[in-house]
Amino acid sequence: MLVASLLSQRLPITEEVRVAGGLTALHRLHASSGDQIRFVRAPPQQEEQTAGVALGEHTDFGSVTVLFNRLGGLQVRLPSHIAPTPPTSPTPTPPPPDADEPPLHADNWTYVRPLPSHCIVNLGDALVKFSKGILRSNIHRVVAPPGDQGKVERYSCVYFCRPEDDVLLRSLVVGDGSGKGDGDGDGEEEEEEVVTAKEWILRRAMGRRKVDGWEASNGTERISMRRGSGGGGGGGGGET
Repeated sequence: MLVASLLSQRLPITEEVRVAGGLTALHRLHASSGDQIRFVRAPPQQEEQTAGVALGEHTDFGSVTVLFNRLGGLQVRLPSHIAPTPPTSPTPTPPPPDADEPPLHADNWTYVRPLPSHCIVNLGDALVKFSKGILRSNIHRVVAPPGDQGKVERYSCVYFCRPEDDVLLRSLVVGDGSGKGDGDGDGEEEEEEVVTAKEWILRRAMGRRKVDGWEASNGTERISMRRGSGGGGGGGGGET
């Protein structure tokens, strides 16, 4: 996989991991994994739907998400120290003041504009863990497309690349990677939880199906929102 190969060259992975084939060796096509391809159709939005959230905020479960999309609707949540860029199309009509949902452009949410002949690439939780926080997984969601884009059908094709089922989600970098641990960027490092890729995906997916499972369904959101170096690529398509 091209993205895994490029990241293996740039990350300070250990010599043992590098000799074994780097990140690419953890994503073999013939091995059992949670890889998925989805083709999604969303119908035109009615006026009363233009302020709604179709898929709530989350980080992606796996390593890399590749999204092909011609219309807007994907949003990423930027850290507080980065100002969002206003959309070029008019934003959907904000809900009334007493509505439960805030405006779609509030709380540092910003649209990711699709570009012709381009795809949108997002990094997932697995790469956050492999890099010990050097890489980030963007918090994102799917909302109504801005302006007149909401009046037509929205088609998207998304590929979720995930590590092989039995791969342990643990740090593969030399030392502590970013130098700040997995805490909030204040130098306090948390004990690393080691689970397999399959266990991680199942825990996050099943947690969302339980009334009290929200905490279990969380990914690497806290790491992704901390201030400091690191990046999560572009926005990605929604997970399960």
